[in-house]
This record gives sequence, structure tokens and C-alpha cells, in this order.
Amino acid sequence: MNDKRSIPFSPPDMSETEIEMVAEVMKSGWITTGPKTKEFEHLISMCCQTARKDKDDKDLCTTVCLNSATACMELALRVLGIGEGDEVIVPAYTYTATAAAVCHVGAKPILVDCAPGTFEMDYDKVASVINEHTKAIMPVDLGGVVADYDKVFAVVEAKKNLFKPNNEIQKVFGRCIVIADAAHAFGAMWHGKMCGEIADFTSFSFHAVKNLTTAEGGALTWRAISGINDEDIYKKLQLLSLHGQNKDALAKTKLGAWEYDIIGTWYKCNMTNIMAGIGLAQLKRYPEMLHRRRQMIESYNEAFQTLPVTVLNHYDNNHSSSGHLYLVRLDGKKREQANKVIELMAECGIACNVHYKPLPMMTAYKAMGYDIKDYPMAYAQFENEITLPLNTCMSDEDVQYVIDNFSEIVKAL
Repeated sequence: MNDKRSIPFSPPDMSETEIEMVAEVMKSGWITTGPKTKEFEHLISMCCQTARKDKDDKDLCTTVCLNSATACMELALRVLGIGEGDEVIVPAYTYTATAAAVCHVGAKPILVDCAPGTFEMDYDKVASVINEHTKAIMPVDLGGVVADYDKVFAVVEAKKNLFKPNNEIQKVFGRCIVIADAAHAFGAMWHGKMCGEIADFTSFSFHAVKNLTTAEGGALTWRAISGINDEDIYKKLQLLSLHGQNKDALAKTKLGAWEYDIIGTWYKCNMTNIMAGIGLAQLKRYPEMLHRRRQMIESYNEAFQTLPVTVLNHYDNNHSSSGHLYLVRLDGKKREQANKVIELMAECGIACNVHYKPLPMMTAYKAMGYDIKDYPMAYAQFENEITLPLNTCMSDEDVQYVIDNFSEIVKAL
């Protein structure tokens, strides 16, 4: 093996651009939600091709930035009036945030097993669990690979006769609403469309380990929906994210405009100007960061062709991933052997991870009555999965170091 290096799993990729932008924001005296946040929202809409104008050619607000992707998913559910007595379908193979957001609004998460040999939900099983209580389905764009939304929408359309709307916005949809957990997938494409314009609502994460980071943070965007007023959605999300206050701090700075009302006793999860400043700086660099991730993935893919492993398909003629995670499955191996590989890689100074331990294996979901025995395909995906480091702080030499050590360790199993 080569001389030992230290390769962290996913450090934030910061540059002088981010430092200068944060300094500019701090010097401006405006550090909470403000002009940079609004600018960031607008640019995200442009990146996701969800930017729209009204009849007077004025930009509409079609993205809301919040303090996490979890908050984005929860507020999407609240805007849609989904809550007690409702059911929302989520993958068994995901991080807790997907299902936790459903629990936060009082609805019941319905976990669905993976399709054989994939990390996506089995869409035949999705169809079988839709009933009159089902209000939404939340696919996950795992690793930055956009889910098969053709199949998702085919299922919800086929089952629309079972949909029982509770309110006016649900009546407009007339079917289960599709909310993408795209925490990993900002910048991904699928069938010529950007992630963000495919599902009805799409939630992104800008957490510290994500491709594009604001330290903590997230964004919710939505596609054009006939009968849905963009400004109404935006205003409701603003109210929900700021204590139900009908003026944000920026609006209250206008001379004599101190007075405000509290429309509801809601939540506090807005994005600050400082966070948005980091995001704006990251956006400037993002195309080159996505290109670099693709280079690393292609290097891994080429090197591992002769190894007994299966890797996540990030790129083909129909889709282009954001390249967030490099998931590898050790063909024919069990969790104990995969864990041994992670330990040996750590001894070489290489940090690996696992994405994910299925929700039915977690204490909180066991307490809800879920049993991993009912999700054999999810367990099969998990039992031999390893996630290799993939981040834009890695040099070509770092990538080769990971390749050399991983190859040697896997061959010796």
C-alpha cells in the first residue's frame, strides 16, 4: 500500500470566496434573514428551472430557504394540510429525516421496501399500500441519483380514485402529492429536467456534508401547478417558518412599518443572511464542483470494473447525478465483512460510511411496530453496503490512494 494519507469522508469545501461573502454580510449589519436570503432563493429557482414570472413580468417567489431540509419537508406537508389521520409513503431505505417530517405533522409514515437490487422503493408495493388515507408519497433521490418519477406519477395517477382530499389545495391536486426528498440531489438531472422541477415539491439539504453547503440549511421549491398560486404558497411558508408573523425582519425595517400581526402559533426555521451568503458563494463554484465529482466517480468506476462489487449508477443517457455519495455493495458479502472493510480502510486513514441502516432497524421505528423482517430487500441492500469518500477537497492522488487500498482490501476478502 502507498504511504499513509488522511482522507476524511465529507469535509466542507470552503474557499476565499465564501469567506469574503460572509465578511461582506457581517459588515452589512444584516445577519438574519435578509437580502442575501432572497437572492439565494431566486437563484435556486433559476438553477432548478422553477423560476417563473407573473403577468406583469415580475419574478415570482418559487423557492423558500429554511434552516434544514427536514424543515422544508415538514412545512411542505403543513402547507398541504397533511396531518393527523393521514398517511405518507416513504422508503424504508432512507435517513430518518424523511419519515420524521411525517411524524412531526402527526401523520403516519408508511414504509415501503426496496425493489430487488435497487435502493429505490418497489413501486408495485407503493401501489398496494395506497388507500383513502394516503395523502403523499416522498421518494428519495439517494446519493444524488434522481428516483424514477415516471413510475411514481404513474402509480399516483392510477390510484387517484382512492384520493380523498381534506382541503382546497388537496382538491386541486386530486391525487397523492409527490414530495421529493432531494437532500442529496441539488444539480442533478433526469430525462432532461432539473431536480426541483420534476416532483410537485422538492426539498434540498445544504448541511455541512452536502455538495453545496450553507453550514446548516435547506430549500423547498415547487413546480408550476395549475390552480396553485405561487405567491400564496410562498407567503404561507414564510408564515410557518417565522412564528406566524406576517412581516419578516426585512419588511419591518421600512420607516414606520413596525406593526405586524401573528396569524398562527407556528414555527421558527428561517435561513439567515450569513447562511445564504455562504450558499451564494458556493453557487458560483458549483458547476466546477459537480464536474470534479463526476471525474472522481468515473475514476472509481473504471478502477472497480474487475472487482466483485456493484456501484450506484450515477450517469447514463437518461440522467446525471449530483454525485453526492459513492455507494458500493460487496457482492455476496455480509455486514460483518463489510464492516471489516471499513475498519481496514480506517487503518489506512480513509474514512468510509454506510448509507443507510434501514429505518425498521432503528429503535424509534421499531417502537412504531416496524420490523426489518418485513423489508428483506432493504436489508439486502444494507447488509453489504459501503460508502467511499467522495468530496471536492480530494486530490487525484487521494482518489488513487482510496482506489489502491480499497481494491487490495476487497481482493483479500
